[in-house]
Amino acid sequence: MAQQDSTTQHSYPASYSPKLTNDDLAPVKNPHWSWYNIFSFWMSDIHSMGGYVVAASFFALGLAGWQVLLCLLVGIGIVQVAANLIARPSQLTGVPYAVVCRQAFGVFGANIPAVIRGLIAFAWYGIQTWLASNALLLVLLKFWPNLTPLTVPHFVGLSALGWICFAVMWCLQALVFWRGMRTIQAFIDIAGPAVYIVMLALAVWIISQTGWKGISLTLSDKALSTSQQTWQMITAVSLVVSYFSGPLLNFGDFARYGKSMKEVRRGNRWGLPFNFLLFSVITVIIVSGTKSLYGQMITDPIETVAHTGNGVVMALALLTMITATVGINIVANFVSPAFDFSNCAPQKISFRMGGMIAAVGSVLLTPWNLFQSPELIHYSLDVLGAFIGPLFGILLCDFYLIKRGNIDVDDLFTASKQGRYWYQGGVNLRAVAALVPAVVIGLVISFIPSLHAVANFSWFIGVGIAGGAHFILHPREVRAPQSSALSSLVAGKES
Repeated sequence: MAQQDSTTQHSYPASYSPKLTNDDLAPVKNPHWSWYNIFSFWMSDIHSMGGYVVAASFFALGLAGWQVLLCLLVGIGIVQVAANLIARPSQLTGVPYAVVCRQAFGVFGANIPAVIRGLIAFAWYGIQTWLASNALLLVLLKFWPNLTPLTVPHFVGLSALGWICFAVMWCLQALVFWRGMRTIQAFIDIAGPAVYIVMLALAVWIISQTGWKGISLTLSDKALSTSQQTWQMITAVSLVVSYFSGPLLNFGDFARYGKSMKEVRRGNRWGLPFNFLLFSVITVIIVSGTKSLYGQMITDPIETVAHTGNGVVMALALLTMITATVGINIVANFVSPAFDFSNCAPQKISFRMGGMIAAVGSVLLTPWNLFQSPELIHYSLDVLGAFIGPLFGILLCDFYLIKRGNIDVDDLFTASKQGRYWYQGGVNLRAVAALVPAVVIGLVISFIPSLHAVANFSWFIGVGIAGGAHFILHPREVRAPQSSALSSLVAGKES
């Protein structure tokens, strides 16, 4: 079983079915996360190499600086609202995303969204690990250039030194994860702020080299018409939401530890709009400065650091970025599949084992081969939205519109035909019927060239289609008093 600590011990009635319950999936007894822990969660998610590149790319769309910043604020505002909505059922009950899904999909049908989210994490866990290992490889070559011959031989697309660095990063992440949620909490509390130190140092160095005249909030020479500007702004908003769609879907895995919804909302407020905007501004200062210094816009933070020419500075900066990437990888691609796979067989797959399944699967996918094709990466993002959007829409529609905010904790763990979430054999076929066509439509949009212009909106399309279909297929329930089990949980959390 996953490591337990004195502040997060789980206890649950003996009546809970062993087919649906273990210590990791059961309601958290004493949630302890404050707003700062939630804030740090989002910092770890934003402060990564991927987040840097995405933020920088928005300033290259040909829009004016104020337009880009407006898009960022609108997009991250949507993410903030969605995060508050997705957090509510998990914070209310103290259970992870996969268990909350039992309300909409049935106690066993919830394995469908759980496995989908877990499999998505396979590829992205590997890709993020590979990115971090690349930074480690550069550090090693900087101080030990005699290792260069190890970069020549290749096995399954990766050099010997590449395999060594990948293995080191793989083991380091597994070590942090293996120590449990308390260690993960402590790690992400440090990882996010550490990147700000490096980012600010880089920004100061850039400004010292170029002066403020070399900094521009528009990193493109494109001349766009009004209609083109409008479309680019809408696209930018959608891309912000799509980028956060993965960790957003399983945000309940972390919100369950929140002391109260007030703390969660406060953490979301500071961790999303405020933090993302500040990070974006610092990013554009650095990227804009590289254009002035080197005649080209450098959106790769590793390459930017390498240009400083100072070995010690380069090593410290890259090691910090490695830390940040490890942080987002654990947050977005380790914890989620850990709970998701554990949900499929609670007595056989623990939190630890679920995470290690994702870790091993990521190696088997050889993620460096996936990442080497820009076209494949683009399609992967579209497919991600095609799956995640419908799952998000069904979950929120069911909790807020169908069940009217009611959720019975005991029945989430009841494998009885009399259980509220038994439906047909433990599966809600109506929810599946809403999910399948929404996913298919999203995939069609992603892979048919003539429809590819709207592929960036696959998440929104999926939310709308699946949520709408789910609403039509299900009768609304009358809001009823909360069960005694839930009332006690709410009383303890909302006080």
